[in-house]
Amino acid sequence: MTAVTLKNITKKYGDFVAVDEVSFEVQKGELFGLIGPDGAGKTSIFRILTTLLLAEGGTATVEGHDVVKEFQVIRNKVGYMPGKFSLYQDLTVKENLEFFATIFGTTIEENYDLIKDIYDQIKPFNDRRAGKLSGGMKQKLALCCALIHKPEILFLDEPTTGVDVVSRSEFWEMLAKLKKQNITIVVSTPYMDEAKLCDRIALIQNGKIMTVDEPQQIINSFPKSLFAVKAKNIYKLLQTLRTEKEVENCDAFGEYLHLTLTSELADEEKVSAIAQKYNPEDLEVKKIEPTIEDSFIRLMREQNDSREPKEMLDGK
Repeated sequence: MTAVTLKNITKKYGDFVAVDEVSFEVQKGELFGLIGPDGAGKTSIFRILTTLLLAEGGTATVEGHDVVKEFQVIRNKVGYMPGKFSLYQDLTVKENLEFFATIFGTTIEENYDLIKDIYDQIKPFNDRRAGKLSGGMKQKLALCCALIHKPEILFLDEPTTGVDVVSRSEFWEMLAKLKKQNITIVVSTPYMDEAKLCDRIALIQNGKIMTVDEPQQIINSFPKSLFAVKAKNIYKLLQTLRTEKEVENCDAFGEYLHLTLTSELADEEKVSAIAQKYNPEDLEVKKIEPTIEDSFIRLMREQNDSREPKEMLDGK
């Protein structure tokens, strides 16, 4: 059963197209990720789905309800955690929870089982003002407030941005537990490594969806053999390999370069032979499995390549 549907959703800010005919579906009980960098259109999509923003074109439904015609029904069915901490900073932890529970006509006690695992971690700070909490604690409080009315769908806009690695890991563990309680979760993130924690993902760039699938399927669809290359002077190696006609793409990934060749017949020996032309010190070449980030960069290049002819025709 479908929980969220978007069909050709478009959102503009003046002449700038933030969301460009976006279409995808989220199934009930699914942990769905919207993955892309800042400015890709993720927050605009979330605000449209939570009835806080009107789209210029297209249609969207949440739990079968139209986001324009039935916005009041939707607001009682969803929990929304915006990217920026937006709780009342002068209220204490407990006061914030009680406030949001009261708005939705419920109590902390009534839905305590749903938030227990999360709330127990911040309960010792019940009397502390929300503005004085650490980033990780603010995150947990915001999640509790989004869950207090037992929503059917949870929208989390970049919930792990700006928090430490441990808090990020703990947060995703919380989401896995919530999913077991049959709550549909839609989460956005710029962190590519978090994609594999979702059931399915949509990769978005420049307001356009590049692909929607299971993370492993996206990785499996990478069309070329991928190699990791390393040398003592990695920057010089990057610059020289990018001039080679036999090299299709070459990008820096930490201490390695990720590289594909134009030829379908590529192996470590061939990559090594190309690199050896420049006599690099301590050369290391190995074939690797692509990551979501590798797939994202390749899809982004394909998107840009397809846009260039159109822009030339439009006189841009």
